[in-house]
Amino acid sequence: MTAWRDSLVRAREQMAPGVGNGLRWWRRSLLAWLPERWQWALGWSRSRLLLQHDGDRLVVQRETGSRCDAVLELPWPQTPQALEQRLDARLRTLPRHWLLPPGAALRRPLRLPAAAATRLRDVVRFEIDRQTPFEPAQVSYDVRELGILEDGQLQVELVVMPRLALEQWAGQVGPWAQGLAGVDMADADGQPLGVNLLPAEQRQTTRDPMRRWNLILAAAALVLLALAGQQILANRQAAADALRAQVDAAARQARTVAAQRQQLQNLVDGAAFLEQQRGAHASTVELWNELTRLLPDGTYLEKLSVEGNTLQLIGLSREAAQLVPLLQDSPLWRKVNLTGVLQADGGASGRDRFTLTAELQPLPGAPATTTPATEVADGSADHTP
Repeated sequence: MTAWRDSLVRAREQMAPGVGNGLRWWRRSLLAWLPERWQWALGWSRSRLLLQHDGDRLVVQRETGSRCDAVLELPWPQTPQALEQRLDARLRTLPRHWLLPPGAALRRPLRLPAAAATRLRDVVRFEIDRQTPFEPAQVSYDVRELGILEDGQLQVELVVMPRLALEQWAGQVGPWAQGLAGVDMADADGQPLGVNLLPAEQRQTTRDPMRRWNLILAAAALVLLALAGQQILANRQAAADALRAQVDAAARQARTVAAQRQQLQNLVDGAAFLEQQRGAHASTVELWNELTRLLPDGTYLEKLSVEGNTLQLIGLSREAAQLVPLLQDSPLWRKVNLTGVLQADGGASGRDRFTLTAELQPLPGAPATTTPATEVADGSADHTP
């Protein structure tokens, strides 16, 4: 666990400076599109108040970016309360830095590897005793980044001020040293170097008055973003539900159409099958006509039935024994046989009761059927051919 924790700490230490530098570069790039006066008017500039003791006067300047504008001049000595009364509300919120005259601190140029950019102060700390006659504990220092050389090395400047000299300066300015956010030094042209020689424990941190509003706006933006995402998700869900309903309706309609199509196909197949069965042999009317032609006089039919390909005749006749050869010559059936024995009617007419069966002949051109159907035509008739 210790190795993992040390690895995470080292990774955070390596990533944090890069992330911070990236955010600062991104902010500077965005602000570079706006003029400095617009940045100041909108409250987006990193401005500071520079206080400088020049002879018998106190000079107050406002630094915004690379531009310094004079704010006011007060006679020296002066109290911080007098300055507060002369500044407007906007300027009171700016951090205050004391500007030392040129030569108040030692300046040493250095060349460092590019890898030292992430921990520049720690690297430069080891160069203090080599570049100056002081130990690191005896001075207050800061580093200026001057750019990257052609060989990839960093060009920096070490600015060192002995702590004893810093204490003497604090004794000279008196109460002004209590409310400062930093101590800077001017170059030969009177422009600030952009360093902070004041120890971190003595710096006065200024609270951004817009910080609370910025946090509120950021929280509101996150809430609105979450609500917008939720609304988009709800819209997508509603669209998905509507599409699902449409798909279900189309599926039900498709199933209904498929069922109707299957029902129609079954009806067509059934009609075709019945038509096929009906055309496989002669119809009942044709059978009646043929029997009327072939049966002799004095023959009566009590029943005529067709079951599949079997024709059955039940009736009375004086010539029952001759019916088989008489009906055998018909092209509509074959294999005519008497079923059972002839039974006398018992009347004075002398007729015998008979039962005949025959196999119906398929019509010419009719297709062969594998599934026989049953067509029954029952009838009782008194026929006298």
